[in-house]
Amino acid sequence: MDLKTGVYQNHVKKESWRTVLTLAYQSLGVVYGDLSTSPLYVYKSTFEDIQHSETNEEIYGVLSFVFWTLTLVPLLKYVFIVLRADDNGEGGTFALYSLLCRHARINSLPNCQLADEQLIEYKKDSIGLAPKSSFGARLKSTLEKNRVLQRLLLVLALIGACMVIGDGILTPAISVFSAVSGLELSMSKEHHKYVEVPVTCIILIGLFALQHYGTHRVGFLFAPVVLIWLLCISAIGLYNIIHWNPHVYQALSPYYMYKFLRKTQRGGWMSLGGILLCITGSEAMFADLGHFSQLSIQIAFTFLVYPSLILAYMGQAAYLSQHHIIESDYRIGFYVSVPEKLRWPVLVIAILAAVVGSQAIITGTFSIIKQCSSLGCFPRVKIVHTSSKIHGQIYIPEINWLLMVLCLAVTVGFRDTWRMGNASGLAVITVMLVTTCLMPLVIVLCWHKSVLFAIGFVFFFGTIESLYFTASLIKFLEGAWVPIALAFICLIIMCVWHYGTLKKYEFDVQNKVSINWLLSLGPSLGIVRVRGIGLVHTELVSGIPAIFSHFVTNLPAFHQVLVFLCIKSVPVPHVRPEERFLVGHIGPRSIAEFIRSGSVNEDPLKDDDKMTVVGTCSSHTEQIQMSEDDADNTEAAEPSELKEICSPPIIKPGKRVRFLVPQSPQIDSGAREELQELMEAREAGIAYILGHSYVKAKKGSSLIEKLVINLGYEFLRRNSRQPTSALSVPHASTLEVGMIYHV
Repeated sequence: MDLKTGVYQNHVKKESWRTVLTLAYQSLGVVYGDLSTSPLYVYKSTFEDIQHSETNEEIYGVLSFVFWTLTLVPLLKYVFIVLRADDNGEGGTFALYSLLCRHARINSLPNCQLADEQLIEYKKDSIGLAPKSSFGARLKSTLEKNRVLQRLLLVLALIGACMVIGDGILTPAISVFSAVSGLELSMSKEHHKYVEVPVTCIILIGLFALQHYGTHRVGFLFAPVVLIWLLCISAIGLYNIIHWNPHVYQALSPYYMYKFLRKTQRGGWMSLGGILLCITGSEAMFADLGHFSQLSIQIAFTFLVYPSLILAYMGQAAYLSQHHIIESDYRIGFYVSVPEKLRWPVLVIAILAAVVGSQAIITGTFSIIKQCSSLGCFPRVKIVHTSSKIHGQIYIPEINWLLMVLCLAVTVGFRDTWRMGNASGLAVITVMLVTTCLMPLVIVLCWHKSVLFAIGFVFFFGTIESLYFTASLIKFLEGAWVPIALAFICLIIMCVWHYGTLKKYEFDVQNKVSINWLLSLGPSLGIVRVRGIGLVHTELVSGIPAIFSHFVTNLPAFHQVLVFLCIKSVPVPHVRPEERFLVGHIGPRSIAEFIRSGSVNEDPLKDDDKMTVVGTCSSHTEQIQMSEDDADNTEAAEPSELKEICSPPIIKPGKRVRFLVPQSPQIDSGAREELQELMEAREAGIAYILGHSYVKAKKGSSLIEKLVINLGYEFLRRNSRQPTSALSVPHASTLEVGMIYHV
């Protein structure tokens, strides 16, 4: 969790045009690198299945397909429609699922609280309002009641996330390999094959080594490269159009697509898998939305990236339309259309641009994994926030190095642009299909639009993408099996983790300890109350966890004040610093906010699930407030105005959390006495009680359940980040309690 205060994404969007244009400039180096380098390999991959003839029907047909595919999918679908389906600034397939979880309450983890809806980001787009249409209301009711549909939606979102991860492995390999393959025009084939793979691997290692610097620095470093590359390919394309075939623009007519398919038939249909590569990186516009803003991405694509790509593809087609003698297979590629005097400079720029092209999908992979982890669908990993101003800019070390190893394995294993293209194409189109399938639900349930619009969206774009999907799937043995295998492995990991997390949470809920049982147990065990504060870490959102009863029965003594701490994820991209404390009470004593607001119940056995978001000075002016500041900042409040109860830095080194108590006559004497007790307990010290749970399948479970829980989930739990790792807990004050969960 990033606790740095700063300007968040929704605020950045309201900034001046200077800020928007700066983000648009940075997005060139992060979002559009992959999309802008596709001219390196699209035509070469396409003409593996068809032949280039003197009639030019093939090249004109391919150009027409490329033009309309770029226009309909990245421009119309993503830039003008899908980018508007952001989840408080975050994008990607899992952001769509997270958005649906808030509108239709279909999240599988039963940890939702009414207090979640007090968050500002939670209420975006009228969360909780019933859909205006009767169909929308019926659809929402059906989704909330049908567990099978909920699981299908989750699996669909996970498939999209897995394919993004697979694309994060394949895209860097094909982008860099295609750029380096330009060396074949300058050296013999015998020497070239010994240079191509090692150079590609060295470049990839350097790329992944740069990731820890963060999107902001990488964006400024890479953006000039992509800008120069786009200007370069558009200038070369314009030169080729004017010099070789000024009438090539006629091929933009959809009629040439019909002529192409009529002549090439099955070969033309299979070649769509190569044409598909012209839109690789389109999903990155949506997945990387959290790193920038909607307007900045729209401006960069519409006014620079899109026209540059169209000119580049038209220029290649104009050159090929006048050169029909194919001496060798590489003569159909990108570099042959570059004027000979410019080939070496263009080769250098292309290699740099390919390195940048890999950045888009890598950052998108980080965003997707963060979203999956927050909803309990991916093992916990270390997430490093690389910017205090843009909340979505993150870096995940473990995933970064795993992607690098797998990317190198794909490069060394394939050594061929065509097979890499088949693999990358299937991964890309699968993610797009998942987005197309989720968008109708967003249109009806979140946007409250007409069901006809939703049907039209899925029918129009689904038809186009299904055509490309079938053309890619038929090349299963020629490389397309790789993303399927990678996605299957990732899906198994995600499903095992989610299933184990769900079962563990259900066990916690079913085995909650009632305050009545705990109070009745006191006299029989001779429980002793010790001065100080006992902070019990739990994964249960409310109530007394079973692990605490295990602790009490073995060590019948606990502290004067008990605080149960749970680090909870909610289905929103980020929570504002002033809303990051969710406080409730269990026993007859409560903490400051409940003292001030009068929320303490006379009967301590009731309403133990009631939670309240405790804000800072800006949200509640005359109540007990919580604030967070630097540990060495001693001038936050005047002593004559406020009393404070400080805690040690349990959340982040250099930070401290304080209760600010106004000197107001509205606080009664009983509340003041309790505050005094709380301050005395703080002075006596804090002990941290951390639970370590070991999950086992209960007796009578099936063999599959035993394998999933005892082997799969337990292996992932042992090798993932601990939930307490976000706390900076002093070892001298720590008490660990172990317990076996039979789920």
